[in-house]
Formats: sequence, C-alpha cells, structure tokens
Amino acid sequence: MDRLTAMQVFAEVAQLGSFTAAGDKLDMSRPMVTRYVEELEQWLGVRLLQRSTRKVTLTDAGLACLARCRQMLELADEVRADAGQRDGQVRGLLRVAASTSFGLAVLGGAVAEFGERHPQLRVDLQLGDRAVNLIGERIDLAIRITNEPDPGLVGRRLCDCRSLLVAAPSYLARHGAPLSPEDLERHRCLSYSNFGRSEWKLNRGGEERKVRVAGNISGNEASALLSAAVAGAGIAMQPSYLAAHHVSRGELVALLPEWQPIVLGIHALYPSRRLLPLALRSLLDFLVDRLGGPLPPWDIPSALAGRTA
Repeated sequence: MDRLTAMQVFAEVAQLGSFTAAGDKLDMSRPMVTRYVEELEQWLGVRLLQRSTRKVTLTDAGLACLARCRQMLELADEVRADAGQRDGQVRGLLRVAASTSFGLAVLGGAVAEFGERHPQLRVDLQLGDRAVNLIGERIDLAIRITNEPDPGLVGRRLCDCRSLLVAAPSYLARHGAPLSPEDLERHRCLSYSNFGRSEWKLNRGGEERKVRVAGNISGNEASALLSAAVAGAGIAMQPSYLAAHHVSRGELVALLPEWQPIVLGIHALYPSRRLLPLALRSLLDFLVDRLGGPLPPWDIPSALAGRTA
C-alpha cells in the first residue's frame, strides 16, 4: 500500500465527508477510495471512519489520526519542494484559493500566463467565497481582499482593490441617476448578503458618509450582482476588477465618481516562510509584478473614469 496516498485519500474523505466526493476530487474511483481507507485502517489497527447511508464521520481514533496524517502530508510536500528547488526548475503542484469573482476575472488568466512559462507546474484553483483554512485544507496560497488579513498567516499586499458604484443605462433611463450619496436611499441597490447589506460607506476627501440602502436583490457573490446590474436591476457597488471593463464599454455607468467606497487590499497569504517552495516564491513574484504598481492593470484611468453620470 502507498501509505502517503492512503493518508491523502483518508484526509480528503474526512474533509469532504464523502467517499464519492473524495474520489471525484482525486480522480479516483469510489471502490479505490474505499480500498485505500480500509487498508489504512488495517495497517493502523483502528477504525477511522463511521459509515452510514447518509454521512461519513470520524471516530475518536480517526480524529487523532487525521491531524497526524496532515502533518505527514505537509512534511512530504516540504521534502518534494526542497528537492525541486535544487535544479532551479518550477515544478510540482500549487493549490491556490481565491474568491469566485477574482478567480474568474483576474487570477485564471494570470495563472494561465504563469503556467505557459513553467510547463512542469500544476496549479489547482479553489474558488469560493468562504475563508478557507490554509493548513487544514492544504492550500499553498490564498488571495484575499480585506484590510484585516489573518495575523496568523504570512502575507504580501499585491495591490489595492477599488470599488465603483455602477448601474446600467436602462436602469438610469427609468429611475434617473443619484446626485448625492443620500439619493441612493431612494434607489434599488444590489447588496451583498454577507457584508454591507444595508449600509454603504463612501468617502470624499476625508469626508465619510454612511448611506442606508435597500433593494429586492442581494447575493453572496459579486459576479452574480454584476450580471443583475448589467441587466438593469439596480445600482451595485462592484470591485473595479469586475466593473471597469463594463464601464469602458458603456454597459454600465459609473455613478458619484467623487465619492469613493472603501479601498481594500488584495493580499497573497500563505502559511509559513519556512521552506517556501520555489514554485510558490515564483508565483508570488509573478503576481506582484503583474498586479503591483500605482494602479493594477484593470484600474487604467480611462476605465475608472469610463462613462459617468
């Protein structure tokens, strides 16, 4: 039995709570997943998982074993990374997590360009809008948009994330354009269900306004709200990496340009500086070079100004 593979399979089953889901993630059949787990249990002499028709849960022994397995897998990754650095070749596997909207709009293209330069490297993109546990889920790099990055992680600020207030010309033709922050209270506003749902903060030269907003559509993902805004459903506060392109094409109109939403930081976070793999170091340097500077590439002045109202 390949015990490292068995540990990886067991860790994925424990993480996902499903033999089938673990098999799909590892590109392995369900019988093979079951076999690896059963052989690991036989080797250890304990039952690791309780199976039922509805769910898979860890036994007490399985919970203790899971922590050790993750330590072993992390150590194996470090050994491979250390060996891979000796010939100067960027190779191996990097697991990178990011929000869905940033992954689709920015990171996918950046990773594709980086992969062309380093054909021996594989990148597994994990997109979603929850804050992943880098150590528990074996994530090498997480891209997070925040002004309060996790102090327990090592990080580099890549660039600023500005936001725009936008609406479609069709919406403005029906409802008019807001002329002041307070006017937003009379409009349909598309808000995020997990933060800033009913209050938007705007700043003009140090003067801050807090505006109560409401509408009939909210969501937990920026791309969905962007689509609703383009369709004329209301006014949205959107990150410029999503909205600037639509503004420059006239599909959206930038509103109240003198009033700026809070600027956030786009951070690259990773668990530790210890034995930082060459592949991860190279990707970090690439992202800093590609996205850094006074303005990130999507914030070109013409796109930020775009068509305003």
